[in-house]
Amino acid sequence: MRASPPEAGSPAAPSPHREPPYTAFDRRELSEILKLYGRMVAAGEWRDYAIDMLKDRAVFSVFRRSSEMPIYRIEKNPKLARRQGAYAVISQTGMILKRGPDLARVLRVLDKTLKLVDA
Repeated sequence: MRASPPEAGSPAAPSPHREPPYTAFDRRELSEILKLYGRMVAAGEWRDYAIDMLKDRAVFSVFRRSSEMPIYRIEKNPKLARRQGAYAVISQTGMILKRGPDLARVLRVLDKTLKLVDA
C-alpha cells in the first residue's frame, strides 16, 4: 500500500517559506574566513577557533589559546543585511571593529599583512 502525499495544509507538508532552524556560513564565506585564519596561524597570532550556528546569527570565534575568551568574533547576522551589513568583526571587549555587507572588506580589519604606502 502506498502512502498518499501530505495535504498542503497539513503539518507534515514542507512549507516553501520556512526559515532554517539556524544561520550558517556558506562555503564561500567560510573559505574567506579560513584563508585569513590560516595566515594568522602561520604567523603565530591565532591558535584555535570555534564555530557557533545560532538561530539568528553565525559566529566564528578566534582564540589565542583555547582556554581563554575569544580575541575576535566574526559574525554573520542576516537580519542586519539591509541596514548596516550582515557581517561584523567584534573585539574581545565587545567593540565592533568593522561592519559591512562585504565579508572580504570586513575581514581586512584583521589582516596585518604589510601594505605599500606611497608618500
